[in-house]
Amino acid sequence: MNEKRVIVAMSGGVDSSVAAALLHNQGYEVIGVTMKTWGFMEVGGAPKHESGCCSLDAIFDAKNVATNLGFPHYTVDFTKAFEEAVIENFVDEYLHGRTPNPCVVCNRKIKWEELLKKADSLDAKYVATGHYATVDYNPDTQRYTLRYSKDDRKDQTYALWGLTQESLSRTLFPLGNLTKDQVRKLAGEFKLKTASKPDSQEICFVADDNYERFLRERIPDVINNIEEGDFVYHGKKVGMHKGIPFYTIGQRRGLNVALGKPVYVKDIDPETKTIEIADKDELMENIVTAEDINYVSKDSLKPGEVVFGKIRYSDRASKAEVLEATSSVIKIKFDEPKNAVTPGQSLVLYDELGYVLAGGVITK
Repeated sequence: MNEKRVIVAMSGGVDSSVAAALLHNQGYEVIGVTMKTWGFMEVGGAPKHESGCCSLDAIFDAKNVATNLGFPHYTVDFTKAFEEAVIENFVDEYLHGRTPNPCVVCNRKIKWEELLKKADSLDAKYVATGHYATVDYNPDTQRYTLRYSKDDRKDQTYALWGLTQESLSRTLFPLGNLTKDQVRKLAGEFKLKTASKPDSQEICFVADDNYERFLRERIPDVINNIEEGDFVYHGKKVGMHKGIPFYTIGQRRGLNVALGKPVYVKDIDPETKTIEIADKDELMENIVTAEDINYVSKDSLKPGEVVFGKIRYSDRASKAEVLEATSSVIKIKFDEPKNAVTPGQSLVLYDELGYVLAGGVITK
């Protein structure tokens, strides 16, 4: 396997473009790959001018960067794998009253597992992306580690907790020790077409950020037969909701319940089709349980161990105590309660130095 050959996942954005340029300048044999995972015709919600990940603009921008820097670029069709691993999971989670995190699934199942298969076929040792994170090897623990990037504002380790030791052993993160401002500056110095391209914010295959529209178009027969249910506030029915898939924990807007004050979704029970609503202070929780566990920088955790946990991408890592930790379940207790802990989102645990210890999918 060629130790100097690297497959760079190029989304057509500034981050992956600079990642490719840096590796090219460092003497790596770079092969740019843009992963075609979906199309606007299939997922709907297309803006008037298609842009963003997987659009023709994105593919052309990535190819332009590769051509100008002098390395090959290919577009690879991963739509079937993406459909099965990411979109089907996304739909299924909402149908069961959970709020999915498709970026976590995509990173593990598509951007690494599928891309590494492509790397194998091209005799490439490494894959690289424009994620803000750092990877290293700890000889004492004999494990590959994942750690916070230099730019706390852009750090993306929360979405990378699912990467296996095998994946991390073959991963390069060229932007891990850079800030976003430095990346923009480098893009200008490299004269990259993507230098001033804005960052994408929404989930890639729901470009209009309208999950209800996506579900109604994706599975109309199922959605049209979704049953209404009760809104319950402090044990009393106070209204009717339009269906379990259209709500998420912490939601305030669109409830159409007149109680003379703001109320929020606290709990969703798909079995009884009941949605519990509550006052804002009643959404605070100390204890969080997660399953589908992946240990990263350590191979285990012990009850009583002090960690720092995040329950969503924008969350601040907060001090917590491990109550239970097995190969399949982790339960922690935060020192200070967290707002709107949401099943389907990820619980990611760090140590005091910013190393990712483990992650899992929140169940309660």
